[in-house]
Amino acid sequence: MATQLLDDTLGDLACTIPGATRVFHEFHLDFCCGGGKSLRQAALERGIDAREVQNRLLALDPQAEGEERWREMAPAHLIDHLLMRYHAIHRLQLPELIRLAARVEQVHGRRDECPNGLTELLMSIQQELESHMQKEEQVLFPMILRGAGAMAGGPITVMRFEHDQHGEALERLAELTNDIRAPAGACNTWQALYRGLNEFRVDLMQHIHLENNLLFPRVLGQEVHSASA
Repeated sequence: MATQLLDDTLGDLACTIPGATRVFHEFHLDFCCGGGKSLRQAALERGIDAREVQNRLLALDPQAEGEERWREMAPAHLIDHLLMRYHAIHRLQLPELIRLAARVEQVHGRRDECPNGLTELLMSIQQELESHMQKEEQVLFPMILRGAGAMAGGPITVMRFEHDQHGEALERLAELTNDIRAPAGACNTWQALYRGLNEFRVDLMQHIHLENNLLFPRVLGQEVHSASA
């Protein structure tokens, strides 16, 4: 019992334990791009106690209200969810975040805590993410809906690689913003920017998780293993 989850991957745990992703966000564990790492390995790399994370996961309510069982959802329904909940939302989030970041840099650029360079980074993220989503919408998702199966392996490899690049961009974002923590005395615009950045980060990680750990393995006929009993 003491080690029952430690050797499961973060991706599998995120798929099989309702509420696990909230715990992973708390401990800053990357369950999307780093979903192939075991809980033991990921915790070691973060310098945290894997057993503490495990205990939090074991304490979660397996019947928690509001937890959606995407693992059992047909690929077509999951794709619809990805398009409406993430693709459409990212396209709304980023222009406003860019506007707020530019304002903060313009007004507070001389402060040590100011995330100078954030506007440029967000513009780069917007460009790369838009290109990525268009490839999914125009190429990969139609292939999946036609039942391409293993034939989708090439585009999926490209999407996984680009997901890793998105993950690296989120790391740069965290470095620029003190892990998206506004400094004392931050103005309302600065606070609104960081609230929006945190929402975007959570959304993008969940977006990548649903594709990397659920949709893609299912399309390729790879089983997602349940958490150890």
